[in-house]
Amino acid sequence: MAGNNDIKFMRRCLELAGKAEGRTYPNPLVGSVIVHDDIIIGEGYHLKAGEPHAEVNALNSVSDKGLLKSSVLYVNLEPCSHHGKTPPCVELIISHGIRKVVIGTADTTEKVAGKGIALLKDAGCEVVTGVLETECRWINRRFFTFNEKKRPYIILKWAQSADGYLDYERDKKPDQKPMWITGKPERVLVHIWRAAEQSILAGAGTIRYDDPQLNVRFWTGNDPVRVILSSSGMLKKEAAVFRTNGTNIVFTQNTETDVTNAEIVKLDNFRPSAFQITEYLHSKDVQSLLIEGGAVVLNHFISEGQWDEAKVFTGKNSFRKGVKAPEISGKVLSHAIFSRSSLEVIINDKESDIRSG
Repeated sequence: MAGNNDIKFMRRCLELAGKAEGRTYPNPLVGSVIVHDDIIIGEGYHLKAGEPHAEVNALNSVSDKGLLKSSVLYVNLEPCSHHGKTPPCVELIISHGIRKVVIGTADTTEKVAGKGIALLKDAGCEVVTGVLETECRWINRRFFTFNEKKRPYIILKWAQSADGYLDYERDKKPDQKPMWITGKPERVLVHIWRAAEQSILAGAGTIRYDDPQLNVRFWTGNDPVRVILSSSGMLKKEAAVFRTNGTNIVFTQNTETDVTNAEIVKLDNFRPSAFQITEYLHSKDVQSLLIEGGAVVLNHFISEGQWDEAKVFTGKNSFRKGVKAPEISGKVLSHAIFSRSSLEVIINDKESDIRSG
């Protein structure tokens, strides 16, 4: 059983790991601390694929290497045991004479899958596993879903009126703009979310009538790959997504579309689009997908059970009629209040075995 100190130091690993959210793909989020006599003497986290792993940065940060043989190394994910862009962390840990390693959760990928733990034990290290395991799996829910379920982690996001509409009733004139349900703080938060995910999806209707850029503007971070679902392929070449820097992928049944500045992927009319999109993104090593609408796209993914998390803003004003918001059920993870709306985060407890702590 984990002691209070083990929990405390593992929480610090998670704090460190979270600093790099959205920047480590395809690698997981990992933080590590080194403790001597219950005092942290070194810490580090993985910042970017191809750069040193968390354990390496933590070991390098220790000024007195002579203390390492009587120290404990904490890390939220099993240390790697294979040669990739960087050498195996297990070898470095062993070479420094670390005698005890505390691990939050095992790495279930084929390249590791317990091999790191086995090598540490074979070298005479005491290995403790499963400390804050739920939280350690949650922080890497994208990584685990991608590797275990062979698809991206899927997040649905929408804003609805107090009476459950996504939009008021518009007659689709070019000068009609969407009515904002949320305020500026919520919009900044959405851009934080975008920066954390590898791809973002919207349907053709949203592209035509809202003309979104689907990038990160109100925060610092990478723009997600923009995914557009359009059966007809009839999209304006001057749409904002095609004029904005970044990568676009259009899924369509019409490969003769004249859309430029986009990769065109042919849809099979006899299979649900949700599965075709997630399979394709998995083949391109995309670990997460944020779906921002509209109603047809959201309802399609919900009906196919292809979602893991939903982030739903509910405004204070009523529309009385318009585009009905999706209906969804799951475990409410959190609730927040803003001046113009409230936010519920819901997880699909039927689909996912990855839970938040």
